[in-house]
Amino acid sequence: MEKRIASVLIVIRNLKNVPRVNQILSAHGLAIRGRLGLPMPQRNVSVISLVLEATTDELGSLTGQLGRIQGVEVKSVMSKLSENEREE
Repeated sequence: MEKRIASVLIVIRNLKNVPRVNQILSAHGLAIRGRLGLPMPQRNVSVISLVLEATTDELGSLTGQLGRIQGVEVKSVMSKLSENEREE
């Protein structure tokens, strides 16, 4: 399967689940190219933005595991550009 560039936004509403989120992200670390974490204590949430280079199966595994955690919202988008294509 070809790898594509993807972006994932994670909103953690239940902060006691942050360790579990980090555990899942570490397990998928080879696909993650960039990560930005934004704690928002005034709203009692944390937001994590990821950039990945992954297959659709890898992205689905990551977002599926995260989405099953109570108090965690996940949205993802995958580019159409595959690893063998280049825009000119």
